[in-house]
Amino acid sequence: MKPNTFLAAIILVSGSSQLWAAPAAVSDAAGSNQTIEQRLSVLENLMRNRNLIQAELQTQLDQLQDEVSQIRGVTEEQSYKLEKVLQRQRELYQEIETRVTQVYEQSKQLQPAVTPDSATAQAVSTDLSENEAYDRAVALIMKDKRYDAAIPEFEGFLKQFPNSVYIPNAHYWLGQLQSIKNQDDQAMVHFRTVVDQFADSNKRPDAMLKLGTLLQKTGQSAQAKTLFENLIKEYPSTTAAKLATERLSKI
Repeated sequence: MKPNTFLAAIILVSGSSQLWAAPAAVSDAAGSNQTIEQRLSVLENLMRNRNLIQAELQTQLDQLQDEVSQIRGVTEEQSYKLEKVLQRQRELYQEIETRVTQVYEQSKQLQPAVTPDSATAQAVSTDLSENEAYDRAVALIMKDKRYDAAIPEFEGFLKQFPNSVYIPNAHYWLGQLQSIKNQDDQAMVHFRTVVDQFADSNKRPDAMLKLGTLLQKTGQSAQAKTLFENLIKEYPSTTAAKLATERLSKI
């Protein structure tokens, strides 16, 4: 073989090798591109799943927050009701304590004045009858929680003992009981009796507050405002005056 022919053959073989090698490089690149696409697809799926999980968790969190708000609202409502019950019990116990003190003071005043045994017996018996009647009416509220039955008991007490020292208290409790039954007109009559006729009664501030509240409830805001203002002026340091201030701000 001539040198030129041999060189040409080498070049031809070398070119053929390059031509055969080129498709292999293209094939490798294609395989590499396919792997990247797969990886991107996996990442997209992961991101999509993560977003779905986050959205689901946010929804659950919102639901939990709503439930917590509802529970908080129920708790606050129950606390308010419990406080009202405790306040009513405190009023009742205070009422009993005041009444017992009055009875004790009255008995001390009567002792020097009576000398015969028969007179003493009759005076004490009359006093005990009055107190027993009042005890029975109060017990229906405090012990038995028989509010409907307590109303005729207090009404009977007013008729039987029209000059009793407990008359303003009886009117006050009748107002309370009828207010509970939504008998607003009857309740206002009793509260107004305490306010207008018993200026020295310890129930008068509370009666003013209750009467003002019922006046406001029945649309008589001007009268309620005047009553609340008088209550705050006459009894500034009482709980009733503080409550009247709150109600006055809403008129």
